[in-house]
Amino acid sequence: MKYDALRVAVLAAVFAGGASHAAEGIAPFGTRARPLIQLGHASFYADRLHGRRTASGELMDQNAFTAASRTLPLGTYATVTNVENGRRVTVKINDRGPFTRGRIIDVSKRAADELDIRRAGTARVRVEVIADDQPTDELRELVTEFATAIRR
Repeated sequence: MKYDALRVAVLAAVFAGGASHAAEGIAPFGTRARPLIQLGHASFYADRLHGRRTASGELMDQNAFTAASRTLPLGTYATVTNVENGRRVTVKINDRGPFTRGRIIDVSKRAADELDIRRAGTARVRVEVIADDQPTDELRELVTEFATAIRR
């Protein structure tokens, strides 16, 4: 596949600490200080995962403000906003997922409660990486090309 080299580069950047995204709404390019934003659907972790090891090596804690992302680097902090009710919470990305098409983030039960999404199970959200964790413009462009390729 012609994007194999690109996939390797993006994965290397993610595991080296660079940020990436594969989302429906991608913020326009500009200065380095602008936030990295993803728009999509969130869900929350199943109770059966509580106490299991996450991709970061931490134990999954349903009572902590944590989340899983397929694309954001582990250790990144992000603000998740429920676009339907305006409620927001800051979470630490410590796991990989969700692996359900159309979802961009899985949040802990505590974060889901703060966002008021437990009853519905999912919600449309905005995920904004906190400023200190912003990627360089070069990496942002590489990731945008990769995100476009994998959505095809």
